[in-house]
Amino acid sequence: MTNRSPTEYYQRDRQWHPPAFAPDYKTSLSRSPRMPLLSLENALGEVTGPVFSHNDIAEIDNDLLNNFTHGGEPIGERIILHGRVIDENARPVPHTLVEIWQANAGGRYRHKKDTYLAPIDPNFGGCGRTMTDADGYYFFRTVKPGAYPWRNWINSWRPAHIHVSIFGSGFAQRLITQLYFEGDPLIAKCPIVQSIPDPEAVDQLIAALDMNATIPLDSIAYKFDIVLRGRRSTLFENRLEGN
Repeated sequence: MTNRSPTEYYQRDRQWHPPAFAPDYKTSLSRSPRMPLLSLENALGEVTGPVFSHNDIAEIDNDLLNNFTHGGEPIGERIILHGRVIDENARPVPHTLVEIWQANAGGRYRHKKDTYLAPIDPNFGGCGRTMTDADGYYFFRTVKPGAYPWRNWINSWRPAHIHVSIFGSGFAQRLITQLYFEGDPLIAKCPIVQSIPDPEAVDQLIAALDMNATIPLDSIAYKFDIVLRGRRSTLFENRLEGN
């Protein structure tokens, strides 16, 4: 008799995830652990909360073109970012909180410690949030972020990217990653990206150009599905889901 039901556990592939210390990614030296890791039991509050719902989301929270405006339009290439949050067996993950934050079209964050010479856009806050629907689908309107220099080597530039946070049913289930954009030549030159040993894993972090969802004369669309657990899971900055 053949077992046709999906397995409950997927073995972690340790060649898929980047090492904690990557010499060419300079700040990984201070961020990588020097002592053996400890497994901590979650408290009840971490397992059971917080509980998010659509009542916690304002109507334009997912519209970065309008949720911080001071009477004008944000500057830059208008884009749609959309996709689904699914599990390892392609089943939707409904009603989960998805948050994003990013630099503006010039490559500058709205943060007091960002001193890059690109100007701050007075009509762009750079962050948004939404809940997935019953099919695990999410949707944002924003501007395509610009590349920016960072102090890794003398002439290091981060590719255009958007940070993504996924919340489960508790604080201990928060996962954070960042997505890149199809066709960006800086992806292959980024030391953070180069720390990922498998080229297929890098592809999982690249949002694909989606002309079917593009709105003519308005916004170019990019599709980015987020897969939790399994061999094809999306890489996260803190850990692989379920491991």
